[in-house]
Amino acid sequence: MTVVNFSITVPVNFFVTVYSIGIIGMWIVFYAAGNIPELVTEPVRISMHILAEVITIMLIIGGIFILTGIKWGKEIYFLSMGMLIYTLIQSPGYFIETKDYGLVIMFGVMLVVAILMVVKMLIPKKG
Repeated sequence: MTVVNFSITVPVNFFVTVYSIGIIGMWIVFYAAGNIPELVTEPVRISMHILAEVITIMLIIGGIFILTGIKWGKEIYFLSMGMLIYTLIQSPGYFIETKDYGLVIMFGVMLVVAILMVVKMLIPKKG
């Protein structure tokens, strides 16, 4: 049985759960407000972008697997964190163009936190 370091996994799981719920919530709010013009102007590109973000929600699955000690939980976690970091680098470009700097700052903070969460998981457990 795998020993789970809860001092690491609890903050990581909190972050990935909040982020995943945030992705879902953001797209629901944008869609409900009719604030996704790309659905008309670039439907394939925006659909693929949304799909990539939804797949990134595998973070929750990876986090659950890590907490329960399932052997390949870390692999799913690192794969999804790589996708998340890519999204957090790529997505602010749209908001820079629309001059929505509040969201740019939010993505920047989330990028720093995501990187710290990956580093935290890479540090070997002491003891």
